[in-house]
Amino acid sequence: MLDGTNADDAHDFRPGMLAAETLGVHSPLKEAGLTKAEIRALSRRRGLTTWNKPSAACLSSRVAYGEAIAVGKLRRVEQAEEALLALGFAQVRVRDYHGVASIEVLPEALDRLWSQRQAVFEGVQEAGFTTVTVDLEGYRSGKINRRIGEGRHLQA
Repeated sequence: MLDGTNADDAHDFRPGMLAAETLGVHSPLKEAGLTKAEIRALSRRRGLTTWNKPSAACLSSRVAYGEAIAVGKLRRVEQAEEALLALGFAQVRVRDYHGVASIEVLPEALDRLWSQRQAVFEGVQEAGFTTVTVDLEGYRSGKINRRIGEGRHLQA
């Protein structure tokens, strides 16, 4: 079994990496020392249409640490993100913080998100969230890990 973990992922808290190691999953991109930027450059040179595809982490990474990961929560997050993608946002995350949706889009898309706030709210509400917030910093990979503190790792 192989996965797409890369060298950049080694510097972030990824609970699934311990599970993957335990199950004998290999990470050839990480083992080769390839970063996300290098993988994109190699993919572009090879003419792959996915070279600039937005990253798509596991849906469980959208659920607050310490909360049970349930199918209903994952479906709600997935449906909310699909609503935002349908509105034309390229890189989105909807984090579920104890039932509250926190929307992250690229910083340059925040003005557009605000101008479409009613459609955004309706799409996320239809997914099952009653409270919808916007993260004003915008999307940044690994942001949820700041809540566990610098240099501190949770037991997986």
